[in-house]
Order: sequence, then C-alpha cells, then structure tokens
Amino acid sequence: MKTCCLLFLLLPLLANAQRPTPPAILTDPAGVLQTYRASLLKLRQAHPNHQDLPELSFFLFGMGDRLKLIYRDGRLINALTGNIEEQWTVKRAVIVPSEYVVDLELTGVPIGQPQTVQVREDENGVWILQPGKRPRLIPGTRSLLKLPRFADNPNGPILRVLHQEVLINVIHGRPVPNFLVYAKPGYHDAALMAMVLRETGNLRLIRDWIMAIRDPFDRNNKGTPEADNPGQVLFLASLVADKSHPVVQMALDSVKTFQKENYIAGKTDNAEHPVFQTKWLKYGLKALGLPDPYIIPDQSDRYSWLFWQDFKPKPMASTRQPVSDTEANLKVPYMAWAEDHFYGLTGRGELRGPVGSLDYPLSWEQQASQAHYPGLIVLDKELARKKLALPHARQAAEMFLLLLE
Repeated sequence: MKTCCLLFLLLPLLANAQRPTPPAILTDPAGVLQTYRASLLKLRQAHPNHQDLPELSFFLFGMGDRLKLIYRDGRLINALTGNIEEQWTVKRAVIVPSEYVVDLELTGVPIGQPQTVQVREDENGVWILQPGKRPRLIPGTRSLLKLPRFADNPNGPILRVLHQEVLINVIHGRPVPNFLVYAKPGYHDAALMAMVLRETGNLRLIRDWIMAIRDPFDRNNKGTPEADNPGQVLFLASLVADKSHPVVQMALDSVKTFQKENYIAGKTDNAEHPVFQTKWLKYGLKALGLPDPYIIPDQSDRYSWLFWQDFKPKPMASTRQPVSDTEANLKVPYMAWAEDHFYGLTGRGELRGPVGSLDYPLSWEQQASQAHYPGLIVLDKELARKKLALPHARQAAEMFLLLLE
C-alpha cells in the first residue's frame, strides 16, 4: 500500500522532470535583427557577387525530425498538407532568422488579452509564446536537437541560420536538398549535410538512413550510376559504422566498373570527372581506414574544385581557374562556394560565392533538372513558376563549412 502511494506522489514529479523548459520571449526582436543584418552586410561586402531573390517574408519551422511548418502572412501552415495550424490577425511581423523567431504584433485583440505572440523554435521544439500565458509546444515538434550559438565565431548569427537551413531539410530521417521539391537524397548533397550535422552533434538524425543504404549509387541522374557516389557512400558509412557496413563491400565492388589503372573515371553529371571522382573515393577509403591504391590523375577536370575536403593545392591566386558561367553560378551557387573553399582564398583574394538579397533564407537553387517544383506551391506559386527552390541544403552546407573556418 505504501509503495502505491509513493508511486502516486512521484508520478507528477516525473512528468514535470520530462516536460521541456520553454524558451524566453525574445525581448528586443528588432534589435537582434539589426545585429544579424550587420553580420550579413559584412558577408556581402566580402562576397561581391549578389543575387536578387523574391521578397516573400516567410520562415520555416520544424528542424530535423519535427513537423514542417511555414510562417507567412499571419498563418502557420503545415508545409506538407497545406493545413493552417495557427492563424492571427497581424499588424506587424518581425522575422529574426538567427533566433528562429517570428514576432507578431496583433490587431483586433480584446482589451486585456496579449497583444503580441511569438513563434520560436529551440532545442526542444516549436513554441507559441505570449505574455501572461503558459508557453505552448506545437504538437509534432517536440524532439531534441543541438543548436549551437557559435558565439566565438564572427559569423555566428549567419552560421545559426545556415545550420537551420540544413536541419530544416532533414525529413523523415533523410537529408534532402529541399524538402518541398526533392523526394529522395543525393549522396553528394547528403555527404555535405552530414559534415554539418557532425560539426553540430546532430548526426543521429540521419543515422538510420545511412545504416539502411545498400545501393552505392543514388541514381538521381536518370538512373545513371555516377562514379563519385561510391566515395561519398564510403564516407557516409564511416560516420555511423565501420567497414562491416553492408554497403561498404558493395561500393568497393562497384568501383571496378570505373577502374582506369590507378584512378577511376566515369559519368558525373553526364561527363567524366576523374580528378573529382578519384578524390571522393580516396576520401571515403581514408575515412574507413581501408587500403588506398589510387592516385589522383594529373589532368584537367573542371569539377576538381568541387571537392575541397582534402588534397587541396596551395592557396595561390595563380592557380585559380577562369571565371565560370556567372548565370550558372547564380542558379547553383553552391558550386562557386565550393570553389572558394577549394582555393582557400577567404580574406586573401577574390571570393565568387554569391550571396542573396534576403535576410532569410540564405540559400537557393534554380532550374535543377531533378527537382519537382510544383511542391513549392504551398509556399508561393511564383517560386514554382520560376523553378526557384529556397532554402537549399547543399548551398547552406557549403557556406556553413567555409564560414565556420
């Protein structure tokens, strides 16, 4: 009898112990936004290539394995169904991307009721916060994440936003470039996203997906087995397992198809890129501690600079390749950011990675052949018409990993 009574008394205490602590209401959203904009101004001064993007004034909530939500025009919308989850009559809205906050001043509210509301995402979930009211955690958003502040980095506020743009594109445990227009991951994009998740302690979000990989090719380019994929798969496997992962031997066997003496060559984006492909293979082998008989071929490869993680040249301006297609760089800006990282010219020379005109998001991609742009209609019909997906996890990852250094 005493045991039952004691358990009855402990149950409320246990429930309180498990209940997440809500975040505080952000007291000066306009001031914090100005601090973030000052960081963006410095970034744009360092990166002279700019891209005007549509002023949509929206924010995405639901990082990682949480319910995906869109805030726009006083509505909080389920991004996958289009259902309106919350709605307010708004006089003024301040979106503070670096704090994952939308601050709303309401109109038409009865006297005595809160005149403001904040939607805020933190390490525990997505919250509705109002003065004088109990904080409310939105159903489907409760899960633990690690969201560093990067306080010691001069790009701290920007890194927080780029981290969010990577995390928002993890859906159902899978890392995709943009969750609205891509149905499945690509291994190159996933590898870069995984590097960010490793840096921030969030790899668990995609661990099960990596453990389940069995095909060494993502087959996202019309089913073509692309020669850079095996190296990327080996690297991904190394993050959560060892050489006993079932896909490792499959990847090693698949490399025989591309064997060219002591390097590999095959199709990536419909062309051979032996330097790029061999680099990825060597990197994957190194990550797993496997024997590496391969040598990076001494030949021209315009994709060589897309791989910056290892085997980089000395940062000499004379090694820089001619300016590539500016229009293409603005449509797939992660390529120019990778080039900046490859040549290591941060603060020491020309930076070509473009920066967009918006506070949020900071990443985008346009007119990609594999994207299903009608998925953007829930956000904005004009984006779907222009085939402009934002944010884009690969660009966010490229920017994050360069600025983190």
